[in-house]
Amino acid sequence: MDQPAITEHHPRRRAAVAFIFITVVLDMLAFGIVIPVLPHLIEQLAGGGIANAAWWVGVFSTVFAIVQFACSPIQGALSDRFGRRPVILISNAGLAIDFVVLALAPTLWLLFVARVILGVTAASFTTANAYIADITPKEKRAAAYGILGSAFGLGFIIGPGLGGFLGHFHLRLPFWVAAGLAACNFLYGLFVLPESLPKERRTAHFELHSAHPLGSLKLLRRYPLVLGLAVVMFLVYLAHYVLQTTFVLYADYRYGWGPQAVGYVLMLVGACDGLVQAVLTRRLAPKFGERRLLLGGMLCGIGAFLVMGLASTGFVFLLGIPLMALWGLSQPPIQSIMTHQVDPHEQGRLQGAISSLASFAGIFGPFLFAQVFSFSISPNSPIHLPGLAFVLSAVLLAVGSVLAWRITRHTVDLAKAEALPLATELSSVVPVPPPVTPTEPSEHSP
Repeated sequence: MDQPAITEHHPRRRAAVAFIFITVVLDMLAFGIVIPVLPHLIEQLAGGGIANAAWWVGVFSTVFAIVQFACSPIQGALSDRFGRRPVILISNAGLAIDFVVLALAPTLWLLFVARVILGVTAASFTTANAYIADITPKEKRAAAYGILGSAFGLGFIIGPGLGGFLGHFHLRLPFWVAAGLAACNFLYGLFVLPESLPKERRTAHFELHSAHPLGSLKLLRRYPLVLGLAVVMFLVYLAHYVLQTTFVLYADYRYGWGPQAVGYVLMLVGACDGLVQAVLTRRLAPKFGERRLLLGGMLCGIGAFLVMGLASTGFVFLLGIPLMALWGLSQPPIQSIMTHQVDPHEQGRLQGAISSLASFAGIFGPFLFAQVFSFSISPNSPIHLPGLAFVLSAVLLAVGSVLAWRITRHTVDLAKAEALPLATELSSVVPVPPPVTPTEPSEHSP
């Protein structure tokens, strides 16, 4: 039975934002917990050492991305037709089941099947973005997406550190804890999360022709500015896959960091990312505007990848983490500018198309970076630079920065004057992470 929808003027709107924030935090906890141990579990089941494990991690990530590329637009279109709440609930139930399968998988092929299922069900991030667009005025969305981004950081403050700690005792224990968190998230949404999309704003029919990946990308073609920024987002997502694909094995190879050390590093990553998203975005967006924030964040990302790729010691690598956190300043403005251009009844499809871009990047990124990393550490390689994959990511962001500068030259910054009031309002219902230190590999993680 449908609950009354929460709109941007509804009195329960602030509570709804808090609900969606907690939903994303719990999801990121579930994902973050398994990050330090999944590559090592693949290495254990596949055999053949780090080089072979890197190849299999690339395969797993590529297939996961292909499945998400196919399914994300369908999930976005379903949320436009039936509402955001049921899609989030189905996603969280699927995640809980999938993590149980991952925890029990005795062979590599069953682990592979579980990752495919995870790709089908992992939809709540896409729908959460559409949820925020439903209840937030256009001029305040940059701050809102910054606050939502802090949920990712908060999840990664706790998740990877907990996963590394649990994985130190047993490699599969983090998967059981992740399953429990996903189940709690399902129950939380079932009893607490309100609907955000009123029936009168839903699409009349589920249109399969626009829900498949290529059909959803056609939506972007109708909006030239959105299409240009979509290319920038594709390069951002592609560059980010170096973290998801190679970070754990790279840190083991170059710095001797095991699952526990990697987990603690990712805690620092999450703390910095959460701090930047929750505090700096809401303050800098009204001061500098979305365009400057976008470009400044991109430049920080370039610097971060160069530092991480060229760092000869673990301490120098850590110096790149604050820059990586500041890279996160670029993503809320991109999201906000894109949502300004799209009709309210198409926000779910827009977020599905954006998720498809991430998944499309994931089709090429994991294999690309796994091969570059494997090549860079091979005894036969003419260039022995273990961080070569990170340098490649810096080049991709440099191209994206030039495109973003050209595309946004003539845009009117809608959020500059009015982003701060919403951010202040959100801060009253959203916990801001404590000031720990550095930030951010992963799914927005390795």
